Amino acid sequence: MNAARRRLLVLLLGACALPASAVGAAAPTPAASEANGELHPAWNRFYDYDQMTALLKEMVAAWPNLLSMESIGRSVEGRDMWVVTLNNPATGPAESKPAMYIDGNVHGNEVQASETVMYTIWYLAKSYGNVPQLTELIDRSAFYFIPSVNPDGRQNWFANPHTPNSSRSGVQPTDDDHDGLLDEDGPEDLDGDGSIGVMWRPDPNGTHRRDRDDPRLFVRVEPGQKGDWSFAGSEGIDNDGDGQVNEDGPGGYDMNRNWPTDWQPDWVQGGAGVHPFSYPETKCIGAFVLAHPNIAAGQSYHNAGGMILRGPGAAYLEREYPRQDIAVYERIGKAGEELLPFYRLMVIHADLYTVHGGFVNWLAEGLGIVSFTNELWTDKRWLQNGQTPEDEKARMRLQDRLLFGQTFTDWTEYDHPEFGKVLIGGGTKWSSRTPPPFMLEEECHRNFAFTMFHAQQMPKLAFERTDVKQLAPRLWQVTVEIGNSGMIPSRTARAAQERIGEPDTLSVSGDGIAVVAAGTLFRWTDRTMFQVERHPERLRVESGIPGQDESYFRFIVEGDAGATLTLRYEAEKARNIETTVRLEETNAAPVAAAPATPAAPNG
Repeated sequence: MNAARRRLLVLLLGACALPASAVGAAAPTPAASEANGELHPAWNRFYDYDQMTALLKEMVAAWPNLLSMESIGRSVEGRDMWVVTLNNPATGPAESKPAMYIDGNVHGNEVQASETVMYTIWYLAKSYGNVPQLTELIDRSAFYFIPSVNPDGRQNWFANPHTPNSSRSGVQPTDDDHDGLLDEDGPEDLDGDGSIGVMWRPDPNGTHRRDRDDPRLFVRVEPGQKGDWSFAGSEGIDNDGDGQVNEDGPGGYDMNRNWPTDWQPDWVQGGAGVHPFSYPETKCIGAFVLAHPNIAAGQSYHNAGGMILRGPGAAYLEREYPRQDIAVYERIGKAGEELLPFYRLMVIHADLYTVHGGFVNWLAEGLGIVSFTNELWTDKRWLQNGQTPEDEKARMRLQDRLLFGQTFTDWTEYDHPEFGKVLIGGGTKWSSRTPPPFMLEEECHRNFAFTMFHAQQMPKLAFERTDVKQLAPRLWQVTVEIGNSGMIPSRTARAAQERIGEPDTLSVSGDGIAVVAAGTLFRWTDRTMFQVERHPERLRVESGIPGQDESYFRFIVEGDAGATLTLRYEAEKARNIETTVRLEETNAAPVAAAPATPAAPNG
């Protein structure tokens, strides 16, 4: 195929990938084909809630040995809150493995977040047995997915007219303007184009004029000049007669401000709700997360801006992030910058804005889980060179050529009851925060690759070596080295500092033996800090095993020569491991470590 034909084909593919038709609202089930018994969903389109549900069920049916699906609750409007678990039961129950939690679409308009979560489920499942890296990851890990945290908001965005920025909220009625009425003055689609555009009113002393080259654009006049038009806000009328337009639309709260860590009341943090977990969606997700202490990594997908965000959400919480944990965030986040062109690793409060009661802040600060938020899609992707279109005219020209004008509604006159004659039109709800459908799959895959890198850094423990030395008749010194090849420690410094969850433990058992003392060994001095334990045979390891490092422990054991000891290391956020050692002099020989019996979950 020559270059000209290839360019033509690309343009035609863009024409087929229309934002509105890509939703496929009329289709009762997702467009998916079967080849060699494998499911191949379309990733150049978007799925509303019902289509998302159907696709999730198809994936579970296609890979029943890996995937399961359950509803953990109901939304305000009664939609199921779906959780998909990916686990290989042949290597143990999900609860016995470190797990990654991944969700998306907490804000109703941030729709590609759900496609990214579903793509992750699909790619992982289809890769098992075919992609060695991912097969190994699945065998030693579990994944919990919530594709849509806000199913009502998602369905509302697909089914009703909106701007790119609305509606972030769920649909529980609220009184945004404090007039005693609920949701009484929202926007209206006055021109019937399926989106909420903007309005311009003629004004002889206006702030703008229409662009001479492209009259679709309104250009601000220079100081001292008079324009012909003034901005009249988003499309709608004054439904309640209070002199304001669109000040109290559906919902009006923010479920990403409703989590317990650093929660603040509504007059401090708008949209926070009356108390943490006050919405049915956040309540059931909170219960799920708390019931799964094996979650060692977290990822939440939002849009837009091309950001990899970590906490804290407020400056005064910087102290809640120990330097050891920050080092882990930096290493994983910098890898994300390599995998995601034009994305930046950022700190929420310092580089974006203050957030109280955010979800990933709760995971990180409240539960000690290494967690990120990715803001999907950036305008820098339009030109593929890291630059954004130089101005609105260049952006319009680019979207005309790539998307054939489908993300803009031409201006039409409307007799407005408050403003008189106005022009209504502008960008559709697909015009800015979502990638064009032909670019969606790459966006999904690159973010999937980042989260898999994150998942590969979950704790992976092994007994590296043991050394047995006889101190006296029937008295032995047993030295143990345990390594962690993941970047994430088996217990984060935050969790250890605040005593979040259960500490790790290293236990010794065996017939005819007794543990006299146990403690941590300082490797460079060969000195042991023996801890005062009522049961020294079960040593508490408060700090866990650090990431990509080793820890050393020493036991003083009474027993006959040749007796067998079983060493078992247990951690909430890592697989339990076991090995056996004989009471006989050794030369620090490596030992073969084995995972603990799969059938026994942590705890």
